[in-house]
Amino acid sequence: MSTPDAAAVPSSSPAPAVAAGVTAGAPRGRRNSLGPVGLVLAGGISVQFGGALAVGLMPRAGALGVVALRLLVAAVVLLLVCRPRLRGHSRTDWGTVIVFGVTMAAMNGLFYQSVARIPLGPAVTLEVLGPLALSVLSSRRAINLVWAGLALAGVFLLGGGFGSLDPLGVVFALAAGAMWAAYIVFSARTGRRFPQADGLALAMAVGAVLFLPLGIAESGMKLVDPVTLGLGAAVAILSSVLPYTLELLALRRLPAASFAILMSLEPAIAATAGFLLLDQALSAVQALAVALVIAASMGAVRTQVGRRKAGTARSGKS
Repeated sequence: MSTPDAAAVPSSSPAPAVAAGVTAGAPRGRRNSLGPVGLVLAGGISVQFGGALAVGLMPRAGALGVVALRLLVAAVVLLLVCRPRLRGHSRTDWGTVIVFGVTMAAMNGLFYQSVARIPLGPAVTLEVLGPLALSVLSSRRAINLVWAGLALAGVFLLGGGFGSLDPLGVVFALAAGAMWAAYIVFSARTGRRFPQADGLALAMAVGAVLFLPLGIAESGMKLVDPVTLGLGAAVAILSSVLPYTLELLALRRLPAASFAILMSLEPAIAATAGFLLLDQALSAVQALAVALVIAASMGAVRTQVGRRKAGTARSGKS
């Protein structure tokens, strides 16, 4: 993976009106700058609450079974909604979407193997190191290194001590983080090559085809239990359909460096989901960690918005 390509979407390229939620004649101002940030935050909230639900589903279907259900249901929903066009795409387009699908399958499989062994909060905390590393490697501005460092400090504080965790669970979480960084890059590339969420729907189908045999091998007929199917569908909507669609649309307008730092909010959101759904309260140190992560994300957003305003001002003078 080359670092220049990881910078992903040029900040000056406008998003399609349907993705931005505005009409073609709407003014391009503050709302247009903050739009992708709202998409990322909404996706983060959805995926973490879906993850909390998935943890409760694992005793019924197993980690691989949950991933298979999640990818399969998400693929069916996206294919029905998007009805992607199969003709007219280049070999490079198909190569990009296939790699994107493989990346999604690997990211999901590794993460659920992790949360089957260690708690959700530490797993997300370790996983988010992947996007943070991408931020540092792909950033072309020194200030982004500051935000990445601040977010990294918060991530480690939120995770507390990792010494008591299952080493294999830690390895799975870190590997999932590496796949998350790759997901950011290939999500951006797929979003540029396919209209709307067509590329996402095709990539999800690739991931589902790859993972379904693993889920069947582990869980067998448990996957067709009505309760398991219903919960799996809920996990798919919350953890795949909504967040992946929102993030793909956001990456059309937000550089990968800033997007990766925004991903540092995931541990904070996971802690909130744990408090609301699993009755897990935050300690004082963890609350400080959440504050550091949020401060880093806000700094990244302000830097990005400021750069866009400066670019608009320069183009207006030319």
